[in-house]
Amino acid sequence: MGPNSVFRLAIFTISCYVSGALAAFGYTSSGGNYIVDAGSSNPLVFSVSQSSCDINSIKFRGTELQYGSQGSHIGSGLGTATVSINQISGSSKYIKISCVTSTLTHYMIVREGDSIIYMATYITAQPSIGELRFIARLLPDKLPNEYPYGSVSNTNGASSAVEGSDVYLVNGQTRSKFYSSTRFIDEDSHCVYGGSDVINVCIITPQQESSSGGPFFRDIDSNNAGASTNLYNYMNSGHAQTEAYRTGLHGPYLMQFSRSGVPNLKGADVSWVGELGLTGYVAASGRGTVSGTASGVPSGMQGVVHWYNSAAQYWAKTSSNGAFTSPLMKPGTYTMVLYQTEFKIASTSVSVSAGRTTTANIASTYSSTRKSLFKIGEYDGQPTGFRNADKIQRMHPSDTRMSSWSSTYTVGSSALSDFPMAVFQSVNSPVTIKFTLASAPGAATLRIATTLAFAGSRPQTTVNGWAGAAPSAPSKIDSRGVTRGTYRGYGEVYDLSIPAGKLVAGSNTITISSLSGSSGDTFLSPSFIFDCVELFT
Repeated sequence: MGPNSVFRLAIFTISCYVSGALAAFGYTSSGGNYIVDAGSSNPLVFSVSQSSCDINSIKFRGTELQYGSQGSHIGSGLGTATVSINQISGSSKYIKISCVTSTLTHYMIVREGDSIIYMATYITAQPSIGELRFIARLLPDKLPNEYPYGSVSNTNGASSAVEGSDVYLVNGQTRSKFYSSTRFIDEDSHCVYGGSDVINVCIITPQQESSSGGPFFRDIDSNNAGASTNLYNYMNSGHAQTEAYRTGLHGPYLMQFSRSGVPNLKGADVSWVGELGLTGYVAASGRGTVSGTASGVPSGMQGVVHWYNSAAQYWAKTSSNGAFTSPLMKPGTYTMVLYQTEFKIASTSVSVSAGRTTTANIASTYSSTRKSLFKIGEYDGQPTGFRNADKIQRMHPSDTRMSSWSSTYTVGSSALSDFPMAVFQSVNSPVTIKFTLASAPGAATLRIATTLAFAGSRPQTTVNGWAGAAPSAPSKIDSRGVTRGTYRGYGEVYDLSIPAGKLVAGSNTITISSLSGSSGDTFLSPSFIFDCVELFT
């Protein structure tokens, strides 16, 4: 090979390297699609349908990641939308894609140099396409793995369905996309990943102000379903729904592509989004905050302050001395709630004004002035410590790794883990509690705090054979919960007044059964989850 040929080969090699490493920021139109190049050092190029708003190709570092048979989109796809694109110059260069229907505008944004698709979704009504979610459908051979919970939501290779079309048996273990969920208040990033040169694709949601459910709500995050590996941002859904859907702008949220580890929420910068004219966006200057001190949260429990109204929701954890400051909030009047972990102990209201910090303290109003004869668990809004509570978020209650649901609990000798976290009408009803009293206490109260009920289930109690009054049915939640890894609902608390003479000196027995007008088989029978059981005078 002559020197000129060597020179031309060298130039060609360098030019190929540069074009792969330093891509050109911009977009083109081809074949009914907008093709967007992020101009990032780790090249990200994706394609969006000009008729449906579906993402139908995603190439990161030259590797195609998008599932071919279905796109990545809002809901199960908008079907048709008015799709437009423009390039904007501000503090940086941006490309903004807008997809408009009669009740929804979905934005996809690229900032020059970022391997990130920034998104926001504005709605005036819950979309007719169903749940308000973004779903990225990706190739399982490229991105087979899930983070942070691993294989619990990987249903690839399922041998049979355990329940409905969303809980399966894989290699002898129960798996479901629902087992990938994290409480809103704990969300950082959730990802799918794979490859020898590991590629992470992650969803990061800096805030869920326009979603519903509050700080402890959880929903599907990821699922290797076999045909595709799916990555989600759920904004509104009917899964264990406890409040009305909110409208307005959901986001911004990020789908970030990385080959240098898992990106995190702390590193997400969306301060510039106000430059882009998104419908419903409220800038920091148009918001206010609430600061104060929360008191009365017992030692060892996390204080959480929650603000909500029909338009928005926010939350903050308290420091060790009870101090808190809210996130930046939209102006308005909010209900302000204090929880000890997840158990509600106070509620008040507060008004927020743009550009101002409102001082508002909050103190527990939950009375502890009583003589406790026994207490099983703590009032923390969770089934913490009870049997199988450590497993229920990541597997079905029928899973062979679960301990037996049936047991008799003896006060003073049984471990907390001997008490089942839930009563299932067709599985372990009733639950029996045995205890000894030094003397007859006279009249007493049995308090049963619950976290979630299914099919109208509530506790029916007997005390030494005496049947307590049947409590009223709880507020209905129109979906499965505990079998999908959820323990939180409305959190009903039931107080049973026990007349004098029903409790005796010596041995006593209480049974707690599931009462419901409905029926069902095994773990789909009516059920409720325990938070705490206390007998006091």
